[in-house]
Amino acid sequence: MAIMITDECINCGACEPECPNTAIYEGGVEWELEGKTYGDGDTAPSGAEGFYSDEFFYIVPDKCTECKGFHDEPQCAAVCPVDCCIPDPDHVESEEELLAKKDKLDAMGR
Repeated sequence: MAIMITDECINCGACEPECPNTAIYEGGVEWELEGKTYGDGDTAPSGAEGFYSDEFFYIVPDKCTECKGFHDEPQCAAVCPVDCCIPDPDHVESEEELLAKKDKLDAMGR
């Protein structure tokens, strides 16, 4: 399951540099995947919707592996001072799926 950032986010930015997958972006900033740039209103190749924010930091589900293969716990959640990095119930994945996603991101150079 990917991690999501709730609207309790205080925009401190502590999470962004901790993400080994560069899956976290500041509100309003475009994101990249597979050499393509996406932004407001765009969806990831898998069809993920509803994660982009103009106001708060957000996590791209197609890039989030819950830090599997890197750390024992999601680093965004570990450093968040207001506990707004939580499991995303709309993007549930097994550990095997998360590790496969990590391998794919590694192969693409993130």
